[in-house]
Amino acid sequence: MLRKPSPQQTALEMVSLDGLVPKDHLLRKIDAVIDFSFIHDRVAGLYCPDNGRPPLDPTVMFKALFIGYLFGVRSERQLVREIEVNVAYRWFLGLKLTDPVFDASTLSQNRRRRYNDTTVAQDIFDTIVEQAIARGLVDGAVLYTDSTHLKANANKNRYDTAVIAKSRADYWDALDAAIQDDREAHGKKPLREKPRAPVEKETKVSRTDPQSGYMVRDVKPKGFFYLDHRTVDGRLGIITDTHATPANVHDSIVYLGRLDRQRQRFGFDVGAVGLDAGYATAGIAQGLEQRGILGVTGYRRPTPPRPGMMASKLFAYETELDGYRCPQGQLLAYVTTDRTGYRHYKSDPAICRTCPLLASCTSSRSATRLIIRHVWADARQRADAHRLTPWGKRIYKRRKETVERSFADAKQLHGHRYAHFRGIVAVACQCLLAAAAQNIKKIALALAPRPFLA
Repeated sequence: MLRKPSPQQTALEMVSLDGLVPKDHLLRKIDAVIDFSFIHDRVAGLYCPDNGRPPLDPTVMFKALFIGYLFGVRSERQLVREIEVNVAYRWFLGLKLTDPVFDASTLSQNRRRRYNDTTVAQDIFDTIVEQAIARGLVDGAVLYTDSTHLKANANKNRYDTAVIAKSRADYWDALDAAIQDDREAHGKKPLREKPRAPVEKETKVSRTDPQSGYMVRDVKPKGFFYLDHRTVDGRLGIITDTHATPANVHDSIVYLGRLDRQRQRFGFDVGAVGLDAGYATAGIAQGLEQRGILGVTGYRRPTPPRPGMMASKLFAYETELDGYRCPQGQLLAYVTTDRTGYRHYKSDPAICRTCPLLASCTSSRSATRLIIRHVWADARQRADAHRLTPWGKRIYKRRKETVERSFADAKQLHGHRYAHFRGIVAVACQCLLAAAAQNIKKIALALAPRPFLA
């Protein structure tokens, strides 16, 4: 017999909060394997021990932020509303059913007054990684690195045009030394010592968030973005490093410095790295060789020549003669090494003027063909060869299962498509805490007992 249900919301029941949370809930698995007690000791120095009103417990605050990143709650106000009504969230934070929930402004004021740099967020992220290492989930033998863009909280149509300095690569000092050595080996005078002037460029600067960068990339949206440069361990996909920059900073600029940080901070003995084509530069190839690391990078298609002109690949480099042999047999001899690290090889115009291929070889008025070669080109060629080996193919294939999968999960499940805040420091903290939340989830799922199947 169909009956109309009567309201039961005001009925008194004897329940426990623990009994209302499902036994297989993700937060139960996290609480069982992750030790959050280090947070209190790490930030105790930021609080006054004997004066002022009682603050929100920092461990509770960061656990609440982790809830937001774990379940993709982008707004802190919405996060507080979710904690008010979700019994699993209350259980995870140690709140009773009748306990009031802190105000959303408490999070923003703490971020503005106490946690106004990335040191605390970085330490929390590093400690979570160390817990994964202690559990045997990370070995650091093979690392995968890539970057993804986060849309800045800025209107792409509100900007000013300004001339700014381009970012300095990690390997510039080593490149300067290599240039001087190369010139000396070829009997050239050393270049006059002078500080490398920063290369400047004209770009758009947002009025809303000036610290974001205007991104112009193939098959990417145009506008103001940040980049999250992320490194993932090849074993289980645990994130071992994340670093935020404006979107107009190239991936290769910060790579070697962040790699060195992981090796020093966690003691990784890195044997190989998997990188996409954006990292296929001579500077990175040389840096990896100096560190004894095998680099496997994606294929970068060279810029094609103008229609009807011969490509540089038709000129064969002869190591013994240190020159390029043209299709007609002429040897292009070494001339100089410039400040950017490229050797110049030029043809003899007296021979070129009578060459039948002159029209398709060069449009120079002096009938001279110029070929350039980086001083670290040999290292780049060896790195490119790694990709064609059987082990190199296996490593490169794992990219989509590790770092690309990590970014896909971050965007789809953890609200990582957009920068929640303005300014590089706030966005860097977002990247660190979001990555820590993903690691927490991976650790919990990896260590959770498997259900018994009869």
